[in-house]
Amino acid sequence: MNDRYDPGYGADQYELVGYDEYGRPVYRQIPAQQTPQQTYDQYGRQGYGYDPYATGQQQPAPAYDPYDTGQQAPDPSYDSYGQYGTGAHGGGGPAPAYDPYGQAATSGRQPRVAEQTAYIPQQTGPAEAEGADVQGAGERDYHTEQFAFVEEPDADSEDVIDWLKFTENRTERREEARRRARSRVIALVVVLALVAVGGVGYLWYAGKLPGLSSSGSKSGTTTAAGAQKRDVIVVHLHNTARGGTSTALLVDNTTTKQGTTVLLPNSLALTGDDGSTTTLAKSVDDDGSSGTRDQLDTVLGTNIQGTWRLDTPYLQNLVELVGNIDVDTNADVPDPDAKKKGTSLLVHQGKDQTLSGKMAVAYATYRGSGESQNAQLERFGQVMQGVLRKMSSDPSAATVTVQTLAQILDPPLTDKDLGAFLAKLADLAKGGDYETALLPVQTDGTLSAQTSDSVVKDILGGTARSPDADSAVRVSVQNATGAKDDTEKARVVLLNGGFTFLEAGTASSARATSQVIYADAADKENATEVAKTLGLPAGSVTKGTVSSGADVSVILGQDYKPSSSS
Repeated sequence: MNDRYDPGYGADQYELVGYDEYGRPVYRQIPAQQTPQQTYDQYGRQGYGYDPYATGQQQPAPAYDPYDTGQQAPDPSYDSYGQYGTGAHGGGGPAPAYDPYGQAATSGRQPRVAEQTAYIPQQTGPAEAEGADVQGAGERDYHTEQFAFVEEPDADSEDVIDWLKFTENRTERREEARRRARSRVIALVVVLALVAVGGVGYLWYAGKLPGLSSSGSKSGTTTAAGAQKRDVIVVHLHNTARGGTSTALLVDNTTTKQGTTVLLPNSLALTGDDGSTTTLAKSVDDDGSSGTRDQLDTVLGTNIQGTWRLDTPYLQNLVELVGNIDVDTNADVPDPDAKKKGTSLLVHQGKDQTLSGKMAVAYATYRGSGESQNAQLERFGQVMQGVLRKMSSDPSAATVTVQTLAQILDPPLTDKDLGAFLAKLADLAKGGDYETALLPVQTDGTLSAQTSDSVVKDILGGTARSPDADSAVRVSVQNATGAKDDTEKARVVLLNGGFTFLEAGTASSARATSQVIYADAADKENATEVAKTLGLPAGSVTKGTVSSGADVSVILGQDYKPSSSS
């Protein structure tokens, strides 16, 4: 912007005369009679009191009154920077004062002349009220539009802005990181709380919460045992190599979420279709699956949904399909295929023994010298529980395993039903909610209310209904062979034949021949049947005195061959 007005801007011309106390440039109108125009450089060295040609002659400048007081100031001339001074030469004589709005401050009060009033170019001039008197000193009215503010650019402003932005972004990132950390901590606490509440709820629902699942829950289970829902399947293991069967009930209590294998001794007394008394072993051989299932329902007061006949070759394949089993074995089992018996062991006694299919079959059917049939039955229960622990808990996968056996099941049991049932038991066995129990049976094969309540009532939810002991032929056996195991072998054979076994002890000395004795003529036929069952000759049957409580007495001699009666 030039210090002067452009001649083409208006009719009047103005020149810079200095700066006021606020640093604003002050202009005045050039009088008409003043033809020479003073020029000045860009540093404000032009104006009155300045000799542009340095001739030494200082031009006089009229003094002015900034506030129009009518008094002449004592040489308060402005320099080029709007400061009060002594003139442009810094030390000249007195200079007349001047008015920044172009009025000569001579003496007295001068009337304002509109056409001589100086103002900043391109700004609105001072507003004048029509008919108003000239305001006095100190009462000048300034308006906002009379001021112009020029924002000087700062060379460091961009750097400052960038630094502020960087600092602000860094702070925001830190705050955001803190907020995210707090959110994650809160979310983790909520998840842990939900898991804890869910775990406690599950333990409470399952009756496993400490302090709440002890005596109270047990009494409640015993009281409402009959109202609980159970799925039961009976499994018969047939030893195709040596003969004999082993029976167990697989029980899934869907109410208490408990699985159980109930081992049934072969001596369990059952009632046949004709009303006669028989044993479990004989019923399996004679009556088949359906007849035995119905007889077990009658004696145990339960409801068996199906029968699973499991021959030893299928048990071997089943163990291999699930990938072998781990069992705590309680006996050393010799290899039955060894050329010389007893020379090599197939299964070793110990904890966590891994059994293949062949080893599992040998262990499940093994009965040592002098052991009862219950010992072998318990080993069979161990193998079955080991198989369930390795069976898939997925019903579809378990069904595929059953179908791979290519076994023909007894109706109404199907592959899908058996697979789904085994999958549920497998889930319980893996979770530790599975046990094996032996049904307590008396020597005559019957059940007593005191000994069978723990199994029949609590596990099966039924009531024991043993047949009349008088309905079966009671046979007492005395061992005079000199071999202790012969008593147990004869017991098994008689029980499988449907007789009631009564043990008469061991004779003081061995005898060469066996003897079968009956007291009443009506029992002669029964005695003949007993001799035939034991593999004794018909000449061994004789009339005589029998043991107390027995219908037929047997004295086993050295001519008794257990293999011939099996």
